[in-house]
Amino acid sequence: MSETNRKPCILVTGGAGFIGSHTVCELLNAGYDVVIADNFFNAKPEALDAIREITHKDFVFMEGDVADHEFMEKIFSAHKIDAVIHFAGYKAVGESVAKPLMYYRNNLDTTLTLLETMKKYGCHHLVFSSSATVYAESESMPLYESNPLGTSNPYGETKRMIERILGDTAHADKDASFVCLRYFNPVGAHPSGLLGEDPNGIPNNLMPFIVKVATGKIEKLRVFGNDYDTVDGTGMRDYIHVVDLAKAHLAALEYAFKRTGIDYINIGTGNGTSVLQIVEAFKKVNHVDVPYEITERRPGDLAKVWADTSYAKRVLGFTAEKNIEDMCRDAYNYGVKHMK
Repeated sequence: MSETNRKPCILVTGGAGFIGSHTVCELLNAGYDVVIADNFFNAKPEALDAIREITHKDFVFMEGDVADHEFMEKIFSAHKIDAVIHFAGYKAVGESVAKPLMYYRNNLDTTLTLLETMKKYGCHHLVFSSSATVYAESESMPLYESNPLGTSNPYGETKRMIERILGDTAHADKDASFVCLRYFNPVGAHPSGLLGEDPNGIPNNLMPFIVKVATGKIEKLRVFGNDYDTVDGTGMRDYIHVVDLAKAHLAALEYAFKRTGIDYINIGTGNGTSVLQIVEAFKKVNHVDVPYEITERRPGDLAKVWADTSYAKRVLGFTAEKNIEDMCRDAYNYGVKHMK
């Protein structure tokens, strides 16, 4: 195949993880060549087989740490990488409060090593997995991209610092095209039941915790606080189906190929849903019980967070399509089949 007809090759760091694996499916179905880099810190090798089964397409997988210069050299020297979607990083708010040095070391090192290697090999396009945790606490919702930044935990601070690193890098490299997707709360699973969220150990995120309770793996759900200023006292978040989120990454990649500079884009549904509303929806859709107990607030958590999504619609043409019921149904379907 000639260079002009060659399909773009996308490196997906953390591509065996929850969001990464779903995004790889969208990339393969859209005709891209894909190289996945993952060290299985919070992912499982079975995800790779699931991607192949869902898409009936293959990809290159390379196991290693994105913070390792030799590993990244191995990838870029063997493949002509046209763009990167960067998921590799630790992601639990509570854990980051308990282990801040681990989060700063890993999340910054992976990004710096990746950017240095991209620069060496003339790769200028990057979509970054950022987070709504970069925003300062606000009494008014929704959150706009223009809202003040200000983090309440080390995880969010690593995302904010990486956004700054990317901004400075894009300013210095006029060919750079970076898109930071500030997404809110990804949940759900692939409708096939083959891919989903199955974290190692006790889940840090709400939906897999609910699934493990509903399937009898954990006795009851812990709800962190019921005295927030929300509809029922429990924290409200903007939950987005992981398949919608994966499609947003595809749209962001195509956007990055058409422009230069850096942009920051919220990815969510624009709606806030409380923890107990999620629990009730899950019980109703799946006809199962979800026992829970109210415990103390979790350090670093905010009362309510949801997105203004008008900018994503305008520049990416992206609007989330799936609802809370879809998220609960697909998460449970995956959990029944795969969660241990």
